[in-house]
Amino acid sequence: MAAKGENANIRVKATNRKALRDYEIESRMEAGIALMGSEIKSIREGRVNIRDSYATVRGGEVYLHGMHISPYPHATHFGHEPERERKLLLHKDEIKTIAGKIEEKGYTLVPLRVYIKNGWAKVELGFARGKRKHDKRREIARREAQREMERAARRRH
Repeated sequence: MAAKGENANIRVKATNRKALRDYEIESRMEAGIALMGSEIKSIREGRVNIRDSYATVRGGEVYLHGMHISPYPHATHFGHEPERERKLLLHKDEIKTIAGKIEEKGYTLVPLRVYIKNGWAKVELGFARGKRKHDKRREIARREAQREMERAARRRH
C-alpha cells in the first residue's frame, strides 16, 4: 500500500544523475516552474531533460537555464521554444537565501529532479559544490567496497 504523506502524489519525470555525480549536494529546496500549456503537457509525457541545466538569480527572480522540454506533438504552430529560460516560482525570502548562498565561493544552484506534485510541475533544486577528481574516485571506491561486502554477505547466506 502506498504511504500517505509527502510523497503520495509525486510522479518524477526527470532526474539529473550527472549533478549527483559531479556535485556534492548540501541542501535542497522545491520550486514551482512558470510554464506554457504545451510545456506542461510535454513534461507530463516525460519529454524533459535537465542534464546540463542550472539556475541563476537576476533582478530579484530565479531563472532555470538549459532545461530542454521537447515540443508537444499535438500543439499548434504556436508551441514553445524547447530551451528557453524559465522562471521559478519562489517566495521573496527564499530568493534572498538563494542569492546569498550562490554568492558564496563555489556554490551552484542545480536542478536535481522535475516532478508533478498534485497536478503542478515542480523542480527540486540543490545547493551544490563541485567535486574534485579525487573526491569522485573516493566515492567510486566506497561504492565498489560496499558492493563487494554485499556480495560476500550473500555468499555466506
